[in-house]
Amino acid sequence: MSQRPPFPARLDFSAGAPSAKRVAIKNVASTAVSISASGLKSLKPAAAPTPAPGHGMDSAAVRARMVQKLAAMGIASAPVLRAMGLVERHRFVDSALVNQAYEDTSLPIGLGQTISKPNVVARMGELLLDSPLGKAGPLGRVLEIGTGCGYQAAVLAVLAREVYSIERLRGLHDKARANLRPFRLPNVHLLFGDGMLGYPKGAPYAGIIAAAGGDAIPQAWLDQLAVGGRLVAPMVTSGGKQALVVVDKTAQGLKQQLLEAVHFVPLKSGIA
Repeated sequence: MSQRPPFPARLDFSAGAPSAKRVAIKNVASTAVSISASGLKSLKPAAAPTPAPGHGMDSAAVRARMVQKLAAMGIASAPVLRAMGLVERHRFVDSALVNQAYEDTSLPIGLGQTISKPNVVARMGELLLDSPLGKAGPLGRVLEIGTGCGYQAAVLAVLAREVYSIERLRGLHDKARANLRPFRLPNVHLLFGDGMLGYPKGAPYAGIIAAAGGDAIPQAWLDQLAVGGRLVAPMVTSGGKQALVVVDKTAQGLKQQLLEAVHFVPLKSGIA
C-alpha cells in the first residue's frame, strides 16, 4: 500500500474534553444540527491567531445566522449544516474581506481564484452525502480537485473519514497549508499537482468534488471513483454556461445528472 503524503496535522478542540469532541464529529451523521449561537462549537486552530475584528471568539453567532440562511435556502442535511457551522470561514479569507466572510458570496483568494459561496460548498457536500456510499454510513475517502484556500477541505474533513485535496497553483497550495496547519486535521492530505490527473495512489474514492469546470469530466476522475461513489463537479454545457453535474458509478456503469447553473473558475491542466 502506498504511503500517504505527509501533512503535519492533528485535530485539537481547545474547549472541552478532546475525546468527547472527536466522538461527536465522527458520529456527526446521527447528531441533530444546532443553529443557535450557544449550541455551535467551532473548529478552531489549536493555537488560535489573534481574532479578526468582529469575527473572533464571537463568530459563533455570525456562523449560526449563516447556517440558518443555508437551511432556508434548501440545505437539509444535518451533517452538512453542522460542518458549515463548525468551520470558521473568516480564517480562510484575506483580512480586508473578513467582514464578508459569512455572506453567501464568493470572494477572491489571489491568483485569479475564489473561495466558493457557502451555499455552493454546502450544496456540493450534501450531494456527496446523498450518494449510495454516503447513505451507507460515514463517507470514506474523498478527493477534492482544487484546494484553493483550504476552506472546502476543512468542511470535507468533518464530513469524510479522509480527504485528499490537490491544487495546481503553488501559491494557493502554500496558502492552504498555512491556513489549515493550525487546525491539525489528521484526515486531510494536501497535494501539489495537476488536478485533472486526480490522485490514483489514494483511489478508489467514495466521493470526488471539483472546484473548477471544464468541457468534460476527465476520465482519470471516473476511473478513480469507487463503485457506489459519486462525483460532483461543474461542467460547461452545450450552451456555453456551467452547470453542476453529478456522476454516480454503479456496477452497471455511469449515471449522470445535470443540475443547476453554477459559476466556477475554468478547469486547467498542468501546474504553475
